[in-house]
Amino acid sequence: QVQLVESGGGSVQAGGSLRLSCTASGRTFSSYGVAWFRQAPGKEREFVGINWAGGSTYYGDSVKGRFAISRDNAKKTVYLQMNSLKPEDTAVYSCAADRNLNSYKDYSEYDYWGQGTQVTVSS
Repeated sequence: QVQLVESGGGSVQAGGSLRLSCTASGRTFSSYGVAWFRQAPGKEREFVGINWAGGSTYYGDSVKGRFAISRDNAKKTVYLQMNSLKPEDTAVYSCAADRNLNSYKDYSEYDYWGQGTQVTVSS
Protein backbone atom coordinates (compact mmCIF):
# COMPACT_ATOMS: atom_id res chain seq x y z
CA GLN A 1 0.00 0.00 0.00
CA VAL A 2 1.09 3.52 -0.80
CA GLN A 3 -0.47 6.69 0.53
CA LEU A 4 0.24 9.98 -1.21
CA VAL A 5 -0.05 13.51 0.14
CA GLU A 6 0.35 16.58 -2.04
CA SER A 7 1.37 20.01 -0.84
CA GLY A 8 2.53 23.32 -2.25
CA GLY A 9 -0.50 24.52 -4.14
CA GLY A 10 -1.66 28.11 -4.04
CA SER A 11 -2.26 31.24 -6.04
CA VAL A 12 0.28 32.93 -8.27
CA GLN A 13 0.31 35.51 -11.04
CA ALA A 14 0.93 34.55 -14.62
CA GLY A 15 4.61 34.06 -15.29
CA GLY A 16 5.28 32.94 -11.76
CA SER A 17 6.38 29.62 -10.34
CA LEU A 18 5.18 27.04 -7.85
CA ARG A 19 6.57 23.76 -6.64
CA LEU A 20 4.26 20.94 -5.67
CA SER A 21 5.34 18.01 -3.54
CA CYS A 22 3.96 14.49 -3.43
CA THR A 23 5.11 12.60 -0.36
CA ALA A 24 4.50 8.89 -0.03
CA SER A 25 4.31 6.31 2.70
CA GLY A 26 5.38 2.74 2.04
CA ARG A 27 8.71 0.99 1.88
CA THR A 28 8.89 0.38 -1.88
CA PHE A 29 8.21 3.89 -3.13
CA SER A 30 11.36 3.87 -5.27
CA SER A 31 9.91 1.13 -7.47
CA TYR A 32 6.79 3.13 -8.37
CA GLY A 33 6.21 5.35 -11.31
CA VAL A 34 4.73 8.63 -10.07
CA ALA A 35 2.66 10.86 -12.32
CA TRP A 36 0.98 14.22 -12.02
CA PHE A 37 -2.48 14.88 -13.42
CA ARG A 38 -4.60 18.00 -13.33
CA GLN A 39 -8.25 18.74 -13.71
CA ALA A 40 -9.82 22.12 -14.33
CA PRO A 41 -13.53 22.77 -13.72
CA GLY A 42 -15.62 21.33 -16.51
CA LYS A 43 -12.66 19.67 -18.19
CA GLU A 44 -11.31 16.15 -18.35
CA ARG A 45 -8.40 15.05 -16.23
CA GLU A 46 -5.17 15.81 -18.07
CA PHE A 47 -1.83 14.04 -17.90
CA VAL A 48 0.93 16.44 -16.84
CA GLY A 49 3.98 14.23 -16.58
CA ILE A 50 5.54 11.15 -15.06
CA ASN A 51 8.72 10.25 -13.24
CA TRP A 52 9.57 6.62 -13.80
CA ALA A 53 11.14 4.46 -11.10
CA GLY A 54 14.42 4.57 -13.02
CA GLY A 55 14.39 8.36 -12.93
CA SER A 56 13.44 9.27 -16.48
CA THR A 57 10.62 11.71 -17.05
CA TYR A 58 8.05 12.41 -19.71
CA TYR A 59 5.73 15.40 -20.04
CA GLY A 60 2.48 16.28 -21.67
CA ASP A 61 2.68 18.68 -24.59
CA SER A 62 0.94 21.54 -22.79
CA VAL A 63 3.61 21.74 -20.07
CA LYS A 64 6.73 20.60 -21.87
CA GLY A 65 9.58 23.05 -21.37
CA ARG A 66 7.84 24.78 -18.44
CA PHE A 67 7.32 22.02 -15.87
CA ALA A 68 9.86 19.62 -14.42
CA ILE A 69 9.41 16.53 -12.28
CA SER A 70 12.09 15.29 -9.92
CA ARG A 71 12.27 12.63 -7.25
CA ASP A 72 14.02 12.23 -3.91
CA ASN A 73 13.67 8.58 -2.92
CA ALA A 74 15.27 9.15 0.47
CA LYS A 75 12.46 11.58 1.28
CA LYS A 76 9.88 9.49 -0.61
CA THR A 77 8.89 12.66 -2.42
CA VAL A 78 8.28 13.60 -6.03
CA TYR A 79 8.29 17.27 -6.96
CA LEU A 80 6.53 19.15 -9.74
CA GLN A 81 8.32 22.42 -10.47
CA MET A 82 6.03 24.69 -12.47
CA ASN A 83 7.53 27.72 -14.17
CA SER A 84 6.13 30.34 -16.56
CA LEU A 85 2.66 29.59 -15.28
CA LYS A 86 -0.33 30.57 -17.37
CA PRO A 87 -3.98 31.11 -16.37
CA GLU A 88 -4.83 27.93 -18.29
CA ASP A 89 -2.66 25.98 -15.83
CA THR A 90 -5.29 26.64 -13.16
CA ALA A 91 -6.54 23.26 -11.93
CA VAL A 92 -6.50 20.76 -9.10
CA TYR A 93 -3.22 18.90 -9.35
CA SER A 94 -2.99 15.31 -8.13
CA CYS A 95 -0.17 12.84 -7.97
CA ALA A 96 -0.68 9.16 -8.68
CA ALA A 97 1.53 6.11 -8.36
CA ASP A 98 1.67 2.57 -9.64
CA ARG A 99 4.26 -0.09 -10.38
CA ASN A 100 2.66 -1.66 -13.43
CA LEU A 101 1.81 0.88 -16.07
CA ASN A 102 0.86 0.17 -19.67
CA SER A 103 -0.84 3.38 -20.67
CA TYR A 104 0.78 5.87 -18.31
CA LYS A 105 -1.29 8.80 -19.65
CA ASP A 106 -4.48 7.00 -18.66
CA TYR A 107 -5.42 7.99 -15.12
CA SER A 108 -7.39 4.76 -14.65
CA GLU A 109 -4.09 2.84 -14.71
CA TYR A 110 -3.07 4.21 -11.32
CA ASP A 111 -4.03 2.52 -8.08
CA TYR A 112 -2.81 5.17 -5.64
CA TRP A 113 -3.80 8.84 -5.56
CA GLY A 114 -3.25 11.86 -3.42
CA GLN A 115 -6.05 14.17 -2.36
CA GLY A 116 -5.17 16.92 -4.82
CA THR A 117 -4.02 20.49 -4.37
CA GLN A 118 -5.42 23.63 -6.00
CA VAL A 119 -3.26 25.79 -8.24
CA THR A 120 -4.70 29.11 -9.35
CA VAL A 121 -2.91 31.33 -11.85
CA SER A 122 -4.25 34.86 -12.33
CA SER A 123 -3.64 37.05 -15.35
